Amino acid sequence: MHTKNILFNNFKLKKKTSHTKRLLLKLLNEDNQILYSLGKNYEDSFTKKNLSKYKKYLNIRIIGMGGSSLGTKAIYSFLKHKIKKSIIFLDNLQPNLSKNNKKHLNLIVSKSGNTLETIVNSNIFTNKLDKNIFITENKKSYLYEQANKLKSDIIHHNNYIGGRYSVLSEVGMLPAVLMGLKPSHFRQFNSIIKNKKFFNSLVQNVATTVFFLKSKKINSIILNYDEKAQDFFNWYQQLIAESLGKKSKGLLPVISSLPKDNHSLMQLYLDGFKNNFFTFFYTHEYKSLRINNNKILSSYKYLKNKGLSEIIYAQKKATENVFNKKNIPFRSFEIKNRDEKTLGELFCFFILETILIGKSLNLNPYDQPAVELIKVETKKILT
Repeated sequence: MHTKNILFNNFKLKKKTSHTKRLLLKLLNEDNQILYSLGKNYEDSFTKKNLSKYKKYLNIRIIGMGGSSLGTKAIYSFLKHKIKKSIIFLDNLQPNLSKNNKKHLNLIVSKSGNTLETIVNSNIFTNKLDKNIFITENKKSYLYEQANKLKSDIIHHNNYIGGRYSVLSEVGMLPAVLMGLKPSHFRQFNSIIKNKKFFNSLVQNVATTVFFLKSKKINSIILNYDEKAQDFFNWYQQLIAESLGKKSKGLLPVISSLPKDNHSLMQLYLDGFKNNFFTFFYTHEYKSLRINNNKILSSYKYLKNKGLSEIIYAQKKATENVFNKKNIPFRSFEIKNRDEKTLGELFCFFILETILIGKSLNLNPYDQPAVELIKVETKKILT
């Protein structure tokens, strides 16, 4: 997957790809709303004109759970240097969080319109000074009725796109527009799927991952060297876990922060159990803090003239060298440009990867039946 924005080095282990390639070609020929949302021809259920009256709001709250907020949070964190507005995410129940009576624009997001935590947070943390936009399916639900009661704008959530796959649909792109970003820059599917290197890298990556899973390597460890990508991998974590954790199958996505975790978890990664495979992720920063040469002792003079980004990159390369010597399986992403197009390519890659792994394991990658049990049980206890 060599593009202008991403240098991708795949797992060294190569597996046969014919079956995976057939699955991908079949997927590309389906009438699939998820894939459609990744491309340039997707029609949002909102227009810039709809949102023009909200441009003045500098303080925005995103109220939603899981896929209703994780993708948007990934966009905000990864591209924060381009965004001039303050975005707050209410994506958990936090009993000790204090109320803020400033004037906000609230985006209240729930596909079903009945998500308990979203209902609770929207009830507690919104006030009369606020303006609200609800993103939910076009059907009767608690939040749909609440929006009508408040005479708020309702943007219809595409009912064919599950929350964790919705980042490039209305769910992620409406907030992106309010952040001053352009949806067309994210939606890279049409061009990238025609890129032979991307296509072949994706297929080989999936075939190798499926081999690992069938060989009981079930832990996908993300070695993340980019703090601004933490929320992106929180999005990935839900995508993988909720899509593939079924029928006693799946993989466990674990996010590890580097180089910090060199001093805690790395010993286990290098010398512990062997049911892990790894993803290195690094973003080149062309402006970073630099070493003060006047304060460096001669015993560490090799640090002179070095920037933080350069030091982190050296640690990443050193770790890859050790992994190679120990035959620990890994792939590597190096991000050259931190922009919408790059993030769009990454969203496309991981969504396609997840769907193909699911189909390779004879799983339905689009549902999440088990978590519904907790919703039912919670309602019983509260009733």
